[in-house]
Amino acid sequence: MTELISILDGNTFLVSDHRGDVEPSLDFPTGLFAFDTRFLSTWLLLIDGERLQALSADHAGCHQTRYFLVPGEPTHLLDAKVSVIRSRVVSGDLTEDLTVLNHSGQEMSFTVRMEMGSDFADIFEIKNTKSKKGHNTATPGENSLRLTYRRDAFHRETTIRSSSDAQVDRRGMTFPIRIGPHGEWTVRLTVDTVIYGARGQDVRALLPLASNRTAAGIEAEHAEFVDRAPKLSCDCQPLAGAYRRSLVDLASLRYESITLGVRLLAAGLPWFMTLFGRDSIFTALQVLPFVPDLIPPTLTMLAGLQGHRVDDFRDEEPGKILHELRYGETAGFEEQPHSPYYGSADSTALFVILLDEYERWTGDVELVKRLEFATRAALTWIDTYGDLLGTGYVWYQTRNPKTGLENQCWKDSWDAICYSDGRLPSFPRATCELQGYAYDAKLRGARMARLHWNDPAYAERLEREAAELKERFNRDFWLPDKEYYALALDSDGTPVDALSSNIGHLLWSGIVDESRARQVADHLLGPRLFSGWGVRTLADDQGRYNPIGYHVGTVWPFDNSIIAWGLWKYGLRDEAGRICNSMLQASHYFAGRLPEVFAGYERDLTDYPVEYPTACSPQAWSAGTPMLLLRVMLGLEPQGEHLIIDPHVPPGMGRVELLDIPGRWGLVDALGRSRDE
Repeated sequence: MTELISILDGNTFLVSDHRGDVEPSLDFPTGLFAFDTRFLSTWLLLIDGERLQALSADHAGCHQTRYFLVPGEPTHLLDAKVSVIRSRVVSGDLTEDLTVLNHSGQEMSFTVRMEMGSDFADIFEIKNTKSKKGHNTATPGENSLRLTYRRDAFHRETTIRSSSDAQVDRRGMTFPIRIGPHGEWTVRLTVDTVIYGARGQDVRALLPLASNRTAAGIEAEHAEFVDRAPKLSCDCQPLAGAYRRSLVDLASLRYESITLGVRLLAAGLPWFMTLFGRDSIFTALQVLPFVPDLIPPTLTMLAGLQGHRVDDFRDEEPGKILHELRYGETAGFEEQPHSPYYGSADSTALFVILLDEYERWTGDVELVKRLEFATRAALTWIDTYGDLLGTGYVWYQTRNPKTGLENQCWKDSWDAICYSDGRLPSFPRATCELQGYAYDAKLRGARMARLHWNDPAYAERLEREAAELKERFNRDFWLPDKEYYALALDSDGTPVDALSSNIGHLLWSGIVDESRARQVADHLLGPRLFSGWGVRTLADDQGRYNPIGYHVGTVWPFDNSIIAWGLWKYGLRDEAGRICNSMLQASHYFAGRLPEVFAGYERDLTDYPVEYPTACSPQAWSAGTPMLLLRVMLGLEPQGEHLIIDPHVPPGMGRVELLDIPGRWGLVDALGRSRDE
C-alpha cells in the first residue's frame, strides 16, 4: 500500500498519498473529511499531463504539511528542470499553496491541472463500498468549482476557489502558465466545506470555537494545551519523544460536537473521528493526571446521551452508555444505528469508574453530585439488562442481528472471542474483563454513595454485591488445569479457555484473588503472550493466533498500558516496568507516535515492531498510553488530599522527573530514578 499522510484539525482531516494526491480508487479512506462525510475524494495534481514524483514531505505540524515533488518518472540520476512545492493547512477547511519553480535559465511553459471531485461518501459507505442514494452536482464558476450533494434534508457542499485565473470545468481546474528563468508561479486553492442545517446555514458556524479556526489560532491553541500539561524531564529519549508526541496528538484529536458544542476527544484517524464510549473513557483514564479538564465534557456528554429506552435497532437500553456517535448520512437515514449506537457491554461500568477516578484526582464533588442519577442508572443496568441470563454476570448479545456488533467488548471483531482450539462460542457471551469492570464499578459507586450522595445503605449493598461477584468470578472463570482465567463464558456457562491479554484487565479491576496474581503475571510476561514489544491479544499457541490478526495476536499499546497499571496495583512492579520499557522502545520506531495496533511477531524475529497495515494513527488511547505508563513508573496514586509518589523506574531508563502534576492537592512534582543508576 502507498504511504499515506494525514493532517487534521479535530473536526476536519485530510488523508492523501505521499505526493499529496487523493484518489477514490485507493483501498483506504483518502480524502478531505468532516463529521463522517468525505468532501473531497479526488485531488490530483498533473504537470503537462503527468503525475509527479515525491522527493520528501515535511510534516510541519498535525494540521499542516509540505510536499516536494518533481515531474516524470524517477531515475537514478535526477536532473529536474522544474520542481513543485505543495503547502497545505487544514484549519476548519483546506488551503493549499501550489508553487511551480523553474530551475533553468530559459522561460518555460507548463499546463498545471488539478483534478477535483467529491463523492460525499459517508465513512460507513467507504468501509462497506456502498453506493450513494442522493444527487451530486458540479457547477463551474469564475475561478471556482462548487460541488453539492442532496438527499432530502441532507445537504453538503464543497466549494473550491483559485487565487489565479483558471480554466474551470466540472472535473477540475487547468492553469496554462509561463515562468521566467529561475522564476516561480504560485496559486492558492481554498476548499470550503458546508454542512447545511435546517435553516440553511453551516451548522459549524454556531460552534463556540468556529471563529478561531485559522492556522495561527490552531497553533496557539495547541501550544497552550501542551504548555498546560506537566513538564517532563528525563534521561530516556523514547519516553520524552513519546510524551511530547502524545500531547500534540491529543491536542489535534479534540473536536467540537455539532449537537452540544462541547470539546471532546475523537477516538482516532481515519475511521474513528468521533466520540466513542469505551475509547473516550479509557483515554480519559490515561490522561487524567496530565490534562484533567478533558474529562468533564466527556462524562457530561456520555451522561446526556445515556440510554433511556429499549431500542433493538440501536442496542439501546435504559442506563446504558453509548458505544459510538456518528453524524453522517447513513446514521441520519437510519441505515446504520449510530445516532448514537449502544453496542458495547463495557462502557457503562467504565463510565462509573471514570467518574470516581476523576473525583479522586480533582476533588470535583459537584460533578459527582450532578451525575448521580446517570451513575445510579448505569449501576442498575449492570444488574438488569447487562445480566441477560440472570447469573450475576454481564453478558452481551446484540438486539440488532443485521447491523449490530456481534462482540461488544473491546475486542469487537467477529473472531476475537474464541476457544483455545479456535472454535467460536455461542451467544450470549460473558467475557472476563466485563466482570472485572462491573466489580470495580460497584466498589467505586459505593464510595461515591457513602461520601457524596449520603446513601450508606446503597453503598453497603454495592460493596456486598461486589464481594459476591468476586467470589463467584474466581470460582467460575478460573481454569485450575491451565492456571489462568477463562477469556469468557459461553451461553451455557462453559469456560472459553483461550489464553488472552484480557486477564491483564482483571488485575487492573482488582477482581483477581491475591493468591493468583503471580500466576496471571507469569502468563502475561511469558513467551506465549509477551512478544518482547508487548503483550499480544492472543497467545501464540492458540487456534486462531495470527500476529497480524486484528484482535487475535497483535499488540495494542492501550491494552498494554492497562495491563501495566494492573500489575502495578498488585505490587508486581518489575513486571509492570518490563511492559513500560517495551512499549516505549517500540514507540521509538514509530517516531514517538504509538499506533492503534502493531504486529505480534516475536521480537527476535523482526528486531523492530512491524506496522499493522490499516492501524489508526494518531489514535487517542494509543496517544494516552505513554502518559499512563509514566504514572505507573512514578507510582502516582491519589489518597485523600495528597498524591502518593512511589517510583519504580525500569532499569536503564535513568532519571524521570514530572513537574506540576495537577490535582486536588494543587501542583506537585515527582522524581524517580532507575535502580541501576
